[in-house]
Amino acid sequence: MSTQKSFAKGSSAPGPVTPGTIRLYSMRFCPFAQRTRLVLSAKGIKHDTVNINLKDKPEWFLEKNPLGLVPTLETADGKVIYESPITCDYLDEVYADNKLLPSDAFEKAQQKMMLEHFSKVTPYFYKIPMGRRNGDNVSGLEGELKEKFVKLNEHLQKGKSNFFAGDSITMIDYMMWPWFERLEMLELQQ
Repeated sequence: MSTQKSFAKGSSAPGPVTPGTIRLYSMRFCPFAQRTRLVLSAKGIKHDTVNINLKDKPEWFLEKNPLGLVPTLETADGKVIYESPITCDYLDEVYADNKLLPSDAFEKAQQKMMLEHFSKVTPYFYKIPMGRRNGDNVSGLEGELKEKFVKLNEHLQKGKSNFFAGDSITMIDYMMWPWFERLEMLELQQ
């Protein structure tokens, strides 16, 4: 079951998760949930998607995830996992085909450290549009964001690769991609 419909307060909970699949509670436009959708797709994991109205969350969803955040995964035996890096790591570990995280502990740590650095970028995707909407001068924020992107680009140049961890796409690329896809909305010059 995959639906474009958003479940909101007062809606009935979907039925149980079908054995052999996993359920993703998502929101179509959420970059954090997109991370998990990308991993599900890359690994070819059979799943269904239930979209949640994040402004008017159904009570049954808050019982599954008291934080009310997406992405949230639910297994056929009722286990619930949430937070995008955690859901993605879980999927990579449980569905071992087509590993996205390196097996080498140091390389895995490198990806997690890069993700931690990138987590300092994501707030700009909210601060800049909100500042503009409020009539604020956001040129300082834009400059800070550009500096962060220069450092990310230096990493790519140093590695002589189109991907952040080598010659093929890995977990770190899926963790960053949703924001690069939304970069145009910031209307940055250069």
